[in-house]
Amino acid sequence: MILLIETSAEICSVALCHEGMLMWQKREDTPMRHSEVLAPFIEQALGELERRELKLDAVAVSLGPGSYTGLRIGLSEAKGLCFGRDIPLIGVNTLQALAVKAMFMSHNWEGDEILIPMIDARRMEVYTAAYDFALNEIMPPQALILDADSYSELPEGRKAFFFGSGAEKAKGLFNRPDTEYLKVAPLLACDLMALAERSFRHSDFLDVAYSTPFYIKAVHTTKPKDRKF
Repeated sequence: MILLIETSAEICSVALCHEGMLMWQKREDTPMRHSEVLAPFIEQALGELERRELKLDAVAVSLGPGSYTGLRIGLSEAKGLCFGRDIPLIGVNTLQALAVKAMFMSHNWEGDEILIPMIDARRMEVYTAAYDFALNEIMPPQALILDADSYSELPEGRKAFFFGSGAEKAKGLFNRPDTEYLKVAPLLACDLMALAERSFRHSDFLDVAYSTPFYIKAVHTTKPKDRKF
């Protein structure tokens, strides 16, 4: 059984999955209440495991990119749980998770399309990448300030699908033909399941002590002013 934690955006959610099946999920739709609800959600999930007499095998957490604060909260809770129970920690790239979610949408895919998740950063900036249907990188994850030429280096002749919280502000901006915008719901913990289970099968685990969120950009902190008194 894998416990899934998603805190990369406004919605906080926790889920339990086993061999491709979602066993339990809890979510808080009020934005950015992660610090209040995550620990109680995890306790409820552990209680559900105890009630069913099941063992927790690993914890998977959204590693980023996304909300700096949300990512820190989620990874901190996941680390503590893994350390205390001596179980593996799995990190899930949120851009890949969005791409997988888009794949599972009802759509007449041909298989050669380009999937372009976009996570809103600020102003005209997004966290983005481009993948094929095997999740091979066509464009690596990066912070990108949008303009008409932002995705001009992508292969021509293949339809590109844009989606995610940053896609709305990109509409009408690009000159690229064969472009479509998908409405994909925000990530939930259950959306980490496919990638988390793949990592578990391949023993692709994080270092519990030294792993950090995948911010893409450096975190800027304000240095306190020196006080004279």
